Amino acid sequence: MKTLAEFKESLNLEEPVTGLSVQLKSLWYDGKGDWHTAHAQVDQLTDHASALVHAYLHRKEGDVWNADYWYSKARKTRPDISLEKEWEALVMEFLG
Repeated sequence: MKTLAEFKESLNLEEPVTGLSVQLKSLWYDGKGDWHTAHAQVDQLTDHASALVHAYLHRKEGDVWNADYWYSKARKTRPDISLEKEWEALVMEFLG
């Protein structure tokens, strides 16, 4: 899987495709509307990439304080874009 369009198409599947990074798997579950499973993928991880996804998920949840904490762990600031645009940007970033 190399494109955002392919990733979005995979949301029609019952399970994520094999070989996805934990960050992409989290974003896949979020794209399916399963915030809790998405969060569980990155909840215990402390690397910068996982912290960035974790931050996005808390921003989506509406917990801005917690989101900002995780953005700082990712060495980023909360973006001033829609959640949809942030989700797409994160997917593209992790697809490489």
